[in-house]
Amino acid sequence: MPVILLVRHGENEYVRKGKLAGRKPGVHLNDKGQAQAAALAEALRHHLVKAVYSSPLDRTMETAAPIAAAFKLEVIPRGGLLEVDYGSWQDKTLKQLSRRKLWRTVQGAPSHARFPGGESFAEAQLRIATELETLAEMHKKNEMVVCVGHSDMIKLAAAYYLGLPLDLFQRLVVEPASVTSVHLMPGRFARLLNLNTIPYRLPDEKNN
Repeated sequence: MPVILLVRHGENEYVRKGKLAGRKPGVHLNDKGQAQAAALAEALRHHLVKAVYSSPLDRTMETAAPIAAAFKLEVIPRGGLLEVDYGSWQDKTLKQLSRRKLWRTVQGAPSHARFPGGESFAEAQLRIATELETLAEMHKKNEMVVCVGHSDMIKLAAAYYLGLPLDLFQRLVVEPASVTSVHLMPGRFARLLNLNTIPYRLPDEKNN
């Protein structure tokens, strides 16, 4: 079964301003996000990627496009990779949301959290695990595939394959245009190969 590279989309103005985009259409990569996507595609070019899958949202498809182009592949959208359904929390700033009573549950006891009009974290975690295992069945042993998605979904997947309790998944960090790698194997066995790796430097970061 394959190695799956879980790639978070690049920066956009919602990320930069601390706002929850959720499933909102029309959220595009900003200039930095586009540079991140291009740099990530170049960094991955030397691997043997067999397929590129993506959440169907604009920012993820735009991140996936240069990666797919580097391997002469098409981006395949997959609904199972969609962002958590944040319901009425979508399009709000994190500062606004942090004042709500549910915020403490989301951060400290997420297994009990359900977003108003949206998903629970438990449902989202089951969705991403089911999707990744479905994709794994479509590929041969040790093939490498890319799945471009979202921070919380990647954190939920990493926690699932680590056996980390859902209430602790918020301790993980997944930054824009980072790579988290999971090797799925028969019998629901998996290894987390790396978490939140950024395998490139942008030009303005070289002296940092």
